[in-house]
Amino acid sequence: MRDRLLETPSQTAGPYVHIGTAPQSIGRPPLINQPGPVIESNTGEAIVIEGTVLDGAGAPVRDAMLEIWQADGLGRIGEFGLFGRTVADFSSGLFRFQSVRPGAHAQGHAPHVALLIFARGINIHLHTRIYFPQDLEAMEQDSDMKRLEPEARETLIAREAGRNEAGLPVYRFDIRLQGAGETVFFDI
Repeated sequence: MRDRLLETPSQTAGPYVHIGTAPQSIGRPPLINQPGPVIESNTGEAIVIEGTVLDGAGAPVRDAMLEIWQADGLGRIGEFGLFGRTVADFSSGLFRFQSVRPGAHAQGHAPHVALLIFARGINIHLHTRIYFPQDLEAMEQDSDMKRLEPEARETLIAREAGRNEAGLPVYRFDIRLQGAGETVFFDI
């Protein structure tokens, strides 16, 4: 008889994860108010980040849950770091966050938003980053961006998509889980 159990591989989140992360998919009230959280900060430029998580066939993953972690507009993390969580809109797959454009917070890294994606069929949540087109010069010095091929870097840069009804700049960031144009994911 063995003294301990053997380790087993990670299990996928299973066919019912959407009930826990996006109960509106079964007609229940959402856990998180749509269309997405407003992250309060009195530092930096207020912005909107929106996009869609796409599967390998290009279809929206309508029950994905997303979290962002970022520095405030002055580059502070610690007690000033910003966090938000939302789920994709079940009818369209769109997610949205209102936050501030982050300031540089670590030497060797351009300003960015850390983004985590949770969805059924994903063993362990995925980590990626959102960089902004205004920070291209800083991205040239970013130690992680330097390791990527130019076409891979492009998958991490949000694109400007105009302004919303409140006049805030909107940045579009679509996430491709696999296939052509797959978003870069970090092993963190």
